[in-house]
Amino acid sequence: MNPERLLLRVKNPAWYSGGELNSVVKDKATVKTRFAFCFPDLYDVAMSHLGIKILYDILNRRDDIWCERVCMPAPDMEALMREKNVPLFGLESRDPIRDFDFVAFTLQYELSYTNVLGMLDLAGLPVLAAERSDDMPVVIAGGPCTVNPEPLADFIDLFNIGEGEETLLQLVDLWQECNGNKKEFLQRADRLESCYVPALHDKSVKVRRRIVKDLDSAPYPEKLIVPNAKVIHDRVSMEIMRGCIRGCRFCQAGMIYRPFRQKSPEKMMEQIKKLCESTGYDEVSLTSLSSSDYDRLPEFADLLLDYCTPRKINLALPSLRIDNFSKELLDKLQAVRGASLTFAPEAGTQRLRDAINKNITEEHIFNSCRIAFEGGCDSVKLYFMIGLPTETDEDILGIADLAQRIVDFYYQIRTKKGGRGLSVTISLSTFVPKPFTPFQWEPQISMDEIHRRQRLLKDAITSRKIRLNYHDGKTSVMEGIFSRGDRKLGKLLLCAWKKGCQLDAWDEHFRYDLWTEAMEECGIRAEDYAGRRYDYDEELPWDVIDCGVSKAFLVREAKLAQESKTSPNCKEKCLGCGVRKICGGDVCDPDNL
Repeated sequence: MNPERLLLRVKNPAWYSGGELNSVVKDKATVKTRFAFCFPDLYDVAMSHLGIKILYDILNRRDDIWCERVCMPAPDMEALMREKNVPLFGLESRDPIRDFDFVAFTLQYELSYTNVLGMLDLAGLPVLAAERSDDMPVVIAGGPCTVNPEPLADFIDLFNIGEGEETLLQLVDLWQECNGNKKEFLQRADRLESCYVPALHDKSVKVRRRIVKDLDSAPYPEKLIVPNAKVIHDRVSMEIMRGCIRGCRFCQAGMIYRPFRQKSPEKMMEQIKKLCESTGYDEVSLTSLSSSDYDRLPEFADLLLDYCTPRKINLALPSLRIDNFSKELLDKLQAVRGASLTFAPEAGTQRLRDAINKNITEEHIFNSCRIAFEGGCDSVKLYFMIGLPTETDEDILGIADLAQRIVDFYYQIRTKKGGRGLSVTISLSTFVPKPFTPFQWEPQISMDEIHRRQRLLKDAITSRKIRLNYHDGKTSVMEGIFSRGDRKLGKLLLCAWKKGCQLDAWDEHFRYDLWTEAMEECGIRAEDYAGRRYDYDEELPWDVIDCGVSKAFLVREAKLAQESKTSPNCKEKCLGCGVRKICGGDVCDPDNL
């Protein structure tokens, strides 16, 4: 059956219809390699992700490659597809992806893993790599979760570790050299520096994460697909830099995306103009791990305002740092956006902020609040975590105390400046230990302890001006299990998926009871993974991967955390993290390698 005949029977037909502005359709007879780029989540999440847009553009620039998008169908569409025997298809051609050369997944978060199995099965492909024949597509995976590929090793033919702008084309070229011989391709691909073939790889050989050295010369789309339906981030996204100088000890992205690299304002303005003109979007978002660390931000903001203001284009600047927020930056932001700001203190006391190496003080926090409040801001969102290593009840109560003092501080300023009344939103998450961070050896707190600490904070908040948002800890525990898991978790993943676990990142679909059943059947306990403390000298499941940062550096930082001692950021002093052996950047000088 043609997939189009199903669309009138589902809630969001535009998610499956294709044909969006700037999507790419090619003549199948003229291409040599067909590539299914799969985002293992719903369309509105997939189409908000910048990485898929960059790689889609890079692949489709080649006349001999046709890259199509594939998303996880919502339950209503999946049920119809299974009922009518409609296999998973590419959005551009509506052809079954089982007929493509590559089926590639981007792994952005651990709770998408069951969706990978569901999509393979819906495509008519065996979910286990060992059961797929040589005439079936090569199943590959990339993205940040591949720094620990082991939990998915039973299901993926090849993991591409690192930034894909260069390696995806390299893999397609190798495929064409092998004339589509899957066995030969995998054998040769496993010898590439950044590729890991679980069935073949010698684990004594490290797989080195691939890095794009120069962002100005890296390909970037001139056109973005404009969805026919509303998505989460429906705007022009401009990546201003990669990596981070800060070294927060809980942050995986800040470690694995090293070194710190920046785009030039001139290059970004050229790209932004083309994207706004080709899409018609009226909002530009600058994306990075810490936007206010961009060296030329005031100059770039002026260029943006000159372009955006007369065209009534809004500017979003997320990921601001409290310690380098200024009135000048606020004035530039408020020229094109409303009076609301978001900051991430992460911890409620100075001792714990020092332990996680956040490197901000209460002076920084209240100075930023003063600038914001005097500039007219009446809404502040604060991100915090519970369960951080060395955390005590005093640290949790410190979150409520800090939020209350921010409220009191606002009303001190309001008596002079006037105001509508302050709204403070605390967004609370649970710490999950991640590979390649100084906290990779630390245990995650138990479910009962998550709930106790959440209640402790909730009871400590007495002001109606403060709103607390948090999620149940069950998804955090499952994330903790898979973030540091080994290959044994493949059995658990398969069992849970067969029981019906899918779309686990969505509260309305997450079934912890089924995960619990699966863990009992597989003999796997959460405390053996999420709740485990590793020794510094033991072998870790992800040790086959080299992400740049050395284990010696991570151990050193972990020990400083136990003493609540900070380390300077990369621009203040080189800490010898090990990334120099990969390439240079704006901090690691290539001339000194």
